Amino acid sequence: MVDVGSGLEISDFGALNGGQRMKLLNFKINTKIDNEKYLRSHKEVALLLSGFLREVLLQRPEKIQEFAADYFTNPELPKKIQQQLMEKMNRSV
Repeated sequence: MVDVGSGLEISDFGALNGGQRMKLLNFKINTKIDNEKYLRSHKEVALLLSGFLREVLLQRPEKIQEFAADYFTNPELPKKIQQQLMEKMNRSV
């Protein structure tokens, strides 16, 4: 049984007719395409997430929510990400 508190529920595709299923499928495909375009045009997102995951796996904090809050509110983070973007650009030239 799925924990409803988790926000995940089993999809009931039988509740949709053929046209609705097709619209849902197209919506999912277009959303994935739009998300991919966004992520490709915003390299800083990948740097933010990979840096965060690296630190989580290295430090293995007990209080992950506090750790995440501290990580993403660090006033040095924007400068660090900008520096990484510049280094990445310099390597690709």
